Amino acid sequence: MAGQKMLKFTAVEREMPEKRPPNLRKEDFGEIYAEYAREKAAEQASRCSQCGVPYCQTHCPLHNNIPDWLRLTAEGRLEEAYEVSQATNTFPEICGRICPQDRLCEGNCVIEQSGHGTVTIGSVEKYITDTAFEKGWVKPIRPHAERSESVGIIGAGPGGLAAADILRRQGVQVTVYDRYDRGGGLLTYGIPGFKLEKDIVMQRMAQLEDGGVQFVLNCNVGEDLSFDAIRGKHDAVLIATGVYKTRDLPDSNADGIVNAIDYLTASNRKSFGDDVPEFDSGELNADGKRIVVIGGGDTAMDCVRTAIRQGATSVKCLYRRDRANMPGSQREVQNAEEEGVEFVWLSAPQGFEGDAVTGVKVQKMRLGAPDATGRQAPEIIEGSDYIEGADLVIKALGFEPEDLPKLWGVDGLEVTRWGTVKADFNTGATSLEGVYAAGDIVRGASLVVWAIRDGRDAATAILEYLGQASSVAAE
Repeated sequence: MAGQKMLKFTAVEREMPEKRPPNLRKEDFGEIYAEYAREKAAEQASRCSQCGVPYCQTHCPLHNNIPDWLRLTAEGRLEEAYEVSQATNTFPEICGRICPQDRLCEGNCVIEQSGHGTVTIGSVEKYITDTAFEKGWVKPIRPHAERSESVGIIGAGPGGLAAADILRRQGVQVTVYDRYDRGGGLLTYGIPGFKLEKDIVMQRMAQLEDGGVQFVLNCNVGEDLSFDAIRGKHDAVLIATGVYKTRDLPDSNADGIVNAIDYLTASNRKSFGDDVPEFDSGELNADGKRIVVIGGGDTAMDCVRTAIRQGATSVKCLYRRDRANMPGSQREVQNAEEEGVEFVWLSAPQGFEGDAVTGVKVQKMRLGAPDATGRQAPEIIEGSDYIEGADLVIKALGFEPEDLPKLWGVDGLEVTRWGTVKADFNTGATSLEGVYAAGDIVRGASLVVWAIRDGRDAATAILEYLGQASSVAAE
């Protein structure tokens, strides 16, 4: 037992990496957490209790081998830890930064339930892969043999990129099409730098390009290139577009009322040094303004924290339920409050004032009786409405799928009543032969880690499909 490097949770306290103080971090878009030193990463990894039934792994969409790479980190076997981490997760350095660990792996850690404080799984995961890049352990993809089959992937977000990685490792020729000028999708343009610095995404893009993945950017399918043309060019196609259509509010077209995705994209483009006229004009810039963000998910958290960094005079977040019932990460709420964001719980917008918005008509709410799922529905409190002053209102109400069959002019692509692409739960196969779908365009707006899972699963199914097609051709 003297050499036991694990089970230290009774003697070693949970300790997150140092977090920059709010007065400093809100002045820029750099990540707020420092990196673990090697000794500290090993120490925190040693707190893992090595459970017989690891609930952290069970509640991870990718079923990462978390206890294994924690043990390897504690033992100083960091390159092996990276190999184990990479085996199940295409982008562990990204998941370590942006996954809501408090709702997934860390929230279900056994020692967290026993009152000892969860293992800092996300921070160790981030440390492992950051070190792997630094040490040169992350190599470009080099398939053992090249294959003649090709796959077209529409969408360079986490789902599409995860699929591209799996397919390319098997020697398949992969081309990724995307409407934006940079790959990464949501990772690049939707998530602010203080959660995910953009060089982290770009280094993965470079690794995929070095490994032979071809990218066709600034390509809007249905306008610049037809879906049928892509389908005719490849042996199989994967639809991984994500969902970008913003849920709307009635009568919310006044100047100064904007969509979250437009606001975040402008900010992220500015961080790249791009020319962004909408930002420079003030249309998508919070500097010197009273900001009201409507919504309570992770996108809303990204918006309020971005507005603080842009120099807003005040930032308020309206959410129609209370703190306990909001969908966003509690860790993000805490970070936002530390930075000066005010949360106005149990409040819903009822309208807006001004041709150029000057205020939001707010209706106070209370939570009624729980429904069949146990969730309490908000109810209006009569006579409690008031005006919340605002110069810029950001709608962060979630996302819906675009009407792909109409946009792409394709017949036979079946969709659900919610507008998502109808696909097999296990394989991602759609109603069209050789066409698959993965990520948010199938399951609706969800987490990056689920998109990675779906992309990997779809790639496995595509490989099987290509293998069957090759067998038939050989007969």
